[in-house]
Amino acid sequence: MDKYSLIGRMNARFSELEQALAQLHQQIQPLRLLAARVFSLPEIEKGKEHSAIEQISVQQHVGQAARDLALEHYQRLFIHHNRQHISSKAAVRLPGVICLETERAEYLALQQQIALINRLKAELEQIITVESGLAPEQRFEFVHTHLHGLITLSAYRSITLLTNPDSVRFGWANKHVIKKVKRDDILMQLEKSLKAGRAVPPFNREQWAELVSREIDDVSRLPQNATLKIKRPVKVQPIARVWYQPQQKQVQHPCPLPLIALCQPEMGAQVPKIGELLNYDVAAVKHKYKPEAKPLRLLVKRLHLYTDIEG
Repeated sequence: MDKYSLIGRMNARFSELEQALAQLHQQIQPLRLLAARVFSLPEIEKGKEHSAIEQISVQQHVGQAARDLALEHYQRLFIHHNRQHISSKAAVRLPGVICLETERAEYLALQQQIALINRLKAELEQIITVESGLAPEQRFEFVHTHLHGLITLSAYRSITLLTNPDSVRFGWANKHVIKKVKRDDILMQLEKSLKAGRAVPPFNREQWAELVSREIDDVSRLPQNATLKIKRPVKVQPIARVWYQPQQKQVQHPCPLPLIALCQPEMGAQVPKIGELLNYDVAAVKHKYKPEAKPLRLLVKRLHLYTDIEG
């Protein structure tokens, strides 16, 4: 697909997404609000995106105020939605849940609308991250040339729909994203970055090329069958634990956006119990025991790439 066709599709998908989110707002507003609780987290200032997080103070909102914050947050996609000193590199999170009473027709319409929104979000992400063929460091310029000020993470985040939950409780999750990768795939990725010939701050063009060339040499020296893993730490995340009594089942969801719980009285649904998200304190975190894994060596720091081959 040529560049102009790709840009046209990206703009069209985003325009459809904005319209779909506005329609969702209109659908939710007249519905009876059974309960709502959302939690504002401290905003991240420019330059502090990578600072270690040891404590998070939570501010709670309930009822109509919580619902209004949720509806506003679903449409918060641009840098200009943030205050001037707030980072544009870290999408604002608003964990929580809004519980709405729905009859069958309303339920089906909302289910369809949220599915549409999530499909448009996924298609937009696919266009930007895959079909564009751009390396991660090139995407920022591409997106901001055509959708100026878009916070892509906010645009990609899907909305989670719950049906007749019995309780929704909140907590914090500390974890790593671990992904097994192949040596040749990493080499292709590094070669692509090198051929792009761009400067990636804080490096100038020559320094960046020298760094990537060194990384290519380090990976090339590994045997073909070397174990390679990307082990990227994920900052502490708010999560929701949803309980369904009839199935005796708990489902855990990441919760950067308020969940939407649809409750159907004709199905015997009650107003779910909603828990509170407590302040986060790293000193109070208790880790479950895990058996020792085989030690890995850090190979490419900026990619969080580890190997089992000793240096």
